[in-house]
Amino acid sequence: MSITASALSSQHCKPCEGGVAPYTGEQIRENLAALPDWQLVEGGLLIRRKYKFKDFVSAMSFLQKVGELAEAEGHHPDLHLTGYRHATVELTTHAIGGLSENDFVLAAKIDTIKA
Repeated sequence: MSITASALSSQHCKPCEGGVAPYTGEQIRENLAALPDWQLVEGGLLIRRKYKFKDFVSAMSFLQKVGELAEAEGHHPDLHLTGYRHATVELTTHAIGGLSENDFVLAAKIDTIKA
């Protein structure tokens, strides 16, 4: 049974204070296959997606929506705005030093935001 973006986005992030193992390479590949716009980076420790907007206001509006979603889910990405209209979202589970289900759930939810 393959993982889908829809299945991921229908879930909610679970509190993680550590004590669980980061996803294995196989788990990462399975989840990432459902999220083709995201890239595995930093030696497999995080996933990243880059966006380009028409202007600063559009980029900031998107990042605000991501921030509100992240707060509602209790899982917080690193957000970057450069060149006034280039946004980057990076996800990792800091408490375990790698990727967890939460990262893929939040990535799938971010993909549903109308940019």
